[in-house]
Amino acid sequence: MKTPPAMMQLQLAAPRTPVWQEVPVPAPGPGEVLMRVIGVTTCPHWDLHLFDGRPMFPGQSLVYPYLPGQPGHEAMGEVATLGADVKHLRVGQRVVAWRDTGKPRMGFYGQYNTFAEADLLAVPDKLPPAEIASLELAMCVEVSFQRLRAVGNLAGRRVGVAGLGPAGLVAVQLAVAHGAAEVIGIDPLAARGELALTLGASRVVTPDVTAWPAGRRGEPALDYALDCTGRSGSVEFLLDRTREAVALFGVLREEVRYAPHHMWGPGVTLLGYGDHNRAAAESALALILAGRLRLAPLVTHTLSLQHYAEGVELLRRQEAIKVLFDPWS
Repeated sequence: MKTPPAMMQLQLAAPRTPVWQEVPVPAPGPGEVLMRVIGVTTCPHWDLHLFDGRPMFPGQSLVYPYLPGQPGHEAMGEVATLGADVKHLRVGQRVVAWRDTGKPRMGFYGQYNTFAEADLLAVPDKLPPAEIASLELAMCVEVSFQRLRAVGNLAGRRVGVAGLGPAGLVAVQLAVAHGAAEVIGIDPLAARGELALTLGASRVVTPDVTAWPAGRRGEPALDYALDCTGRSGSVEFLLDRTREAVALFGVLREEVRYAPHHMWGPGVTLLGYGDHNRAAAESALALILAGRLRLAPLVTHTLSLQHYAEGVELLRRQEAIKVLFDPWS
């Protein structure tokens, strides 16, 4: 596959200042491939934070111009060129990024990007971008289910998912896929709840302490729960209503109150996040190929990457769940 000498790429020159610029096409290093990006989806919290110049994690410092192509990391495309020592991928093969190592490097908000072979999975040509580009998110959520399954079997149990944004909507489907008898979505936004119901939630409720009083025994207590909000109030709401374990997925920026009554009866376990791993990515991919995990319904808008700022504003107004960007239109 012949690649051009130059490409178009997005870079945040300053907060709220995206620049669509021509740059040289990079060459893959040892163990890397050059990927022609076909579709890349937003990771809403990353995009909003970096677009606004706010650190994603407490204590993080940001320098602008930001790394070119970042924060794009949920991407699929095809292999354009092989670097030295690439053993398994071939030119023309469709691939998807399954993890972002977090190391400073160029991102996928552009027409091409180099990426390690070890961080890519081969995918069938038939999968459209909207159905596979967000595999990295699905892998991340599956890591939390690995943590929950280490505590106990989810099969036949009642599982709650707080926060029905992209991660929560994936979590609803993964809970069903792992055998939960009932999946309860928790979110104040009616539209998100309606989508969760179409994706397998048994029912959706608002986080209302009056309508759902605290209690960890009998109905309607949860057996397991996953928080996708990162808000302490949401985590504490789940701790007060869950018997076995609450797993944290949303980025926590506040202290959580684990009270004495949480440790008795028996006590509920509060689980931190695990490590990204290929097994979680392969599990998520298998569910996608089997039709048991659908990522396309999360993509509510498709835009040219040149209209990146418009996509971020759709996320800010909560009019979009995920935006799929096409770097070639």
